[in-house]
Amino acid sequence: MQDDKRSYQKSFILDMDGVVYTGSELISGAKEFVNRLKQGNYKFLFLTNNSYHTPLELRERLLKMGIDVTEDYFYTSAMATASFLKAQRPNGCSAYVIGGKGVISEFEKAEIEITKKNPDYVVIAETEQYDYAKIIEATLLIQEGAKFIATNSDLTGPSLRGLVPACGALVAPIEKVTGVPPYFLGKPNPIMMFLARKKLGVHSANCFMIGDRMDTDIIGGLESGMTTALVLSGVTTREIMDRFPYQPDYVFNNLGEIDPETILSKRNRVEK
Repeated sequence: MQDDKRSYQKSFILDMDGVVYTGSELISGAKEFVNRLKQGNYKFLFLTNNSYHTPLELRERLLKMGIDVTEDYFYTSAMATASFLKAQRPNGCSAYVIGGKGVISEFEKAEIEITKKNPDYVVIAETEQYDYAKIIEATLLIQEGAKFIATNSDLTGPSLRGLVPACGALVAPIEKVTGVPPYFLGKPNPIMMFLARKKLGVHSANCFMIGDRMDTDIIGGLESGMTTALVLSGVTTREIMDRFPYQPDYVFNNLGEIDPETILSKRNRVEK
């Protein structure tokens, strides 16, 4: 059998916060790296666990920082969750959703009915509309048989004033009461990595996962068979990195140090 040509095409999946930008500031070298990807006609995708923002909003955010790409260059945990539910229930399903516009938009595109009347799933995502009444409703629906899904397991997210609760924290009271843990679709779940590569149309053998977190980006890439690159421009230092039982294939200070032409995938490193 002839090898799929996709196997030999270098491609790149990039985390966003801590890799491309911090807050509203572009990280040094990020724009130059993206330009190198464009000039070399490499396939690439921005991958984020944040389910709150739509691809259009993410595109507009990068555009303000000087990086111009279309909406197709983004893949979120909300998109992965909608794709997963669509695959699980191809004939249609329903969900009670506590989440922001990002997940609502993706569910509408996937024709997933959003309801609190006997839903198939309870889905939790990042949101600014989180209150006691919604927690009670989600708790009761799960006890009545709805399956428990969450877009990502991140406990915290960044804000201008410091860390704030993220999706992983929002599920806590519901899980405590019901005794039912949610199934998380975002990084490091290999399903999200698979769906991202499917969107790009590339093979894991020559796909690079670039991120700043060992517990989501690096392990997610590792368990998906991708080559991993840790950048130290975000939350992870070399000291923190060394504490983990698994290690990235590459370590860089920032994206600007990465040359997409010369970096070798696991497969090519072994062959070399």
